[in-house]
Amino acid sequence: MIRWGEEKRQADPGFFCRKVVEGIFHPVWLVSDTRRVSDIQWFREAYGALTQTVRVVASEQSRQQRGWVFTTGVDDAESECGLDNFGAFDWVIENHGDEQRLEEQLEKLVVFVRSRL
Repeated sequence: MIRWGEEKRQADPGFFCRKVVEGIFHPVWLVSDTRRVSDIQWFREAYGALTQTVRVVASEQSRQQRGWVFTTGVDDAESECGLDNFGAFDWVIENHGDEQRLEEQLEKLVVFVRSRL
């Protein structure tokens, strides 16, 4: 399945992005699983300034406390870290374990999204 997806993406970087929005209109889309720069580029080319990118980050320590264990060949693959050096996110949400801080950040994002409805 991964190989098939990679082949599709190599032939047409926007293949999966187009499938998500094909034939449907909503005032706001939340695409929760972009994994590559080409995904973000596709949405920016298709929707321009309407596109907002959100990166959720967590320290390695907080991830380990949640049970995450680094697996070579998985956690260092492009599908997992292809956006690590992207840097041009509109929003960065820190999820290091401080619930109050997380709620504050999410509330700002929710207010922004509601302003676009």
